[in-house]
Formats: sequence, structure tokens, C-alpha cells
Amino acid sequence: MDVAIMIEGQMGLTWPRWKQIARAVEDLGFAGLYRSDHFTNDRPPDQDSLEMWVSLTWLASNTTRIDFGPLVTPVSFRHPAMTARMASAVDDLSGGRLVLGVGAGWQEREHHNYSFPLLKGAGRFDRFEEALLYFEAVFQSETPYTHAGKFYQFHDAVLLPRPSRPGGPPLLIGGNGMERTLGLVARFAREWNGVYLSPEQFKLRSTKLDALLAARGRQPVEVRRSLMTGLVFGKDDTQLKLKLDGDDPDKLREVGMIVGTPQQIQDQLGALAEAGVQRVMVQWFNLDDVDGLAALAKAVL
Repeated sequence: MDVAIMIEGQMGLTWPRWKQIARAVEDLGFAGLYRSDHFTNDRPPDQDSLEMWVSLTWLASNTTRIDFGPLVTPVSFRHPAMTARMASAVDDLSGGRLVLGVGAGWQEREHHNYSFPLLKGAGRFDRFEEALLYFEAVFQSETPYTHAGKFYQFHDAVLLPRPSRPGGPPLLIGGNGMERTLGLVARFAREWNGVYLSPEQFKLRSTKLDALLAARGRQPVEVRRSLMTGLVFGKDDTQLKLKLDGDDPDKLREVGMIVGTPQQIQDQLGALAEAGVQRVMVQWFNLDDVDGLAALAKAVL
């Protein structure tokens, strides 16, 4: 299992912070750098939020080793035709390091504030499925794509230039839903990303995914298994207590967070690896704490 960093781009991300974090993640040996794609937080106050695809374009040209991508870019405010064009171009620019995380959208406040229709319940996933059909068609085939759907209508749509990577950038679908989400993963994705799951919860869903893949004639190894979760890391007990700020570490671990000093972090990562996690993306909330990233790298890499 390898370790990557995930940041919440709507929580104060600026160009200086993005450049500093990207260079640190690359130099320290982490496997990748991922970020959310939001206009704002789900509640005030609003903070700086560097545009996601513009930031990934810079990353593609200014790093050489790490994987990167959105966790995740919503089809609710990014049309699949534009997402496919941007993703293919950024992947080519990086030499094939983009992981295209896509989602149905969930955060009500940003959709309301910026006039994007979020939709309700099943409609949201129906739209997402139509977008996934488009990604599959234009990434994997040169044949013009025509589709008369409820949400999207395509007429001889093509993606040019063709992606350099056969099949285009790999699709990642995130979420914990046992039926609709994992069903879409089995049908379309090359990576499933669980969110805030304990080892037991992750293994349960991974086993379910294996069965869904088999039903579609796919092998389990065709879909990488990753986990995005929170992290509270202290280089010693004193620092950990300060960062916990009164929170119960055991309760945080129960909801899937990784909490502790170096040995405790290593033990929890080991349990996740045994549960089938191949890559863990840990949320790093303090965008200025590069020294903390270095300490984490020394502890777990």
C-alpha cells in the first residue's frame, strides 16, 4: 500500500500554497496529490478556492513523478464533454499521471449559490451514469458518439486529439454505497475510492465489489482499491494531544480516521493494507504545514 496526500481546495487554497504543497509531496516521496473540486464550503465562511482544473494543469507541468487528480470532479457543474477534453489534455501533459475522479455532486450550498442543478435522489445518479457512458465512449473508442438521454444529448461527438494513453485517464469513482455506487464502479471504473471507512467496513465493500465485477466478467485486479480519510498525526504524545484538542482518538478511529503517533499510524495503515487498501489518501488540512508533511513522510514512508 502506498500513501498519498489529499487537500480540500476550498479551504484557503492559493497559488503559493498549492505550489509549496505540490513540491513537498513530490520531493518527500508520497505517491500522489489529490484535491477536492468545490466552489466553496458547505457552510460559511467562504475561503479562497483555487480553480481545480487550472491547478491540475500547473501540476502536470511542474511535477514529474506523482499521480494526481480530483477527489472528485462533479458532473453536476462540469459538463462531461468539457471534463473529458480537459482530463485528456492534462493527462497527456503530465505523461500519463492523472487519475480522473468523478462524482455525481453532493454539496447543496455551492450548487444553490452558483446556480447549478444538483437534482434529487435517483435523478442525480441517473445523470452521473449518462456522464460515465460518455467518458467510456470517447476515451475508449474513436467512433463518433450519439446518445439521446434524459440529461445529455450527443450527436456524433468525438474527442480529438485522441488520448495518448490507451483508454484515456483511468476513471475513479468514490463513495461507500453498496448498491448504486459500487455497481457503477464495477461497470465503468478502474479505481474505487472508499471514504472514511474502518478496515472492516472497507473489506466488506471490497468483497461486494469483487462479486459485482465477477458478474460483469471483470477480474478483481482490474479495479484498484483506495481510501480517502482524515488524519490526526503527532510526532509524539504531547503533539498528538494538542492536535486532538479534546477529541477522543478511539472515536475518531471508529469513523475511519487515522490517528496517532508514528507507530500508531503505521499499525493503522497496516490494518488497512490487510483489508485490501492499495492506496490511502490522507486529508491534510493545514495547507501551510510543510514541516508536518515532512514529519509524516519520515514516520510512514
